[in-house]
Amino acid sequence: MALKKYKPTTPGQRFKLISAFDEITTDTPEKSLLAPMSNTGGRNKDGKMTIRNIGGGHKQKYRIIDFKRDKEGIPATVKTIEYDPNRTSRIALLNYVDGEKRYIIAPNGLKVGQEVVSGKGVSPSVGNAMYLSEVPFGTVVHNIELRPGQGAKMARSAGTYAQLMSRDGKFAILRMPSGETRMILQTCKVTIGIVSNTDHNLEVSGKAGRSRWLGRRPRVRAVVMNPVDHPMGGGEGRATGGHPRSRKGIPAKGYKTRSKKNSSDRYIVERRKK
Repeated sequence: MALKKYKPTTPGQRFKLISAFDEITTDTPEKSLLAPMSNTGGRNKDGKMTIRNIGGGHKQKYRIIDFKRDKEGIPATVKTIEYDPNRTSRIALLNYVDGEKRYIIAPNGLKVGQEVVSGKGVSPSVGNAMYLSEVPFGTVVHNIELRPGQGAKMARSAGTYAQLMSRDGKFAILRMPSGETRMILQTCKVTIGIVSNTDHNLEVSGKAGRSRWLGRRPRVRAVVMNPVDHPMGGGEGRATGGHPRSRKGIPAKGYKTRSKKNSSDRYIVERRKK
């Protein structure tokens, strides 16, 4: 997961720091696992802009990822490690012995030719999917289900992982990527290892154009707007704009928006650190 720095032959390359893509073995995706994607450009069905700063971007196709890992007891061989334009991590193409092909999120250290399997009684090796009731204490995991059979919902982005701390009754206690300690049913599945592309947070695009390729349009800062456009706008010169808040007036940076009646509160053992 090395990073690549360029000789600054152009201004856009002076601070550019991107992945070297060393781990990627092919640039041709599996055709049977592709789905079309359409972009809204931030417009609703009437053509009215409802979300700002969205539009353009390169044409992409969605890679259908297996988040459930429900082919239990059937070994699969890693055929390729690929780039996915829709997520920060890499993806791996699995060839099952019965002939089926599926994409999974590639964990760090997964190699082409390696065998992975999911289900009960499998070893806690990188890439294997297990039930939380069988994972050894202290193991780092990703692709965590919140409800049995639902499919992975947590710890899916580049470099993230959770750690199994203990078990209590029918629950396993995990320390999440945010630092929160949380109870999750032991009948939920997880995948062993850390999500690939761990250096993603160190990347520097180097120029505005790379953001445009990703479908991100320029974002105007609130403090330079007029009072009619934003609560933080207006003032003489470079005014701070007062307390940070959204365009609709909801405070930011410290203001808690989580509902006090949230049903999942009882599963949180310890809150994330501020």
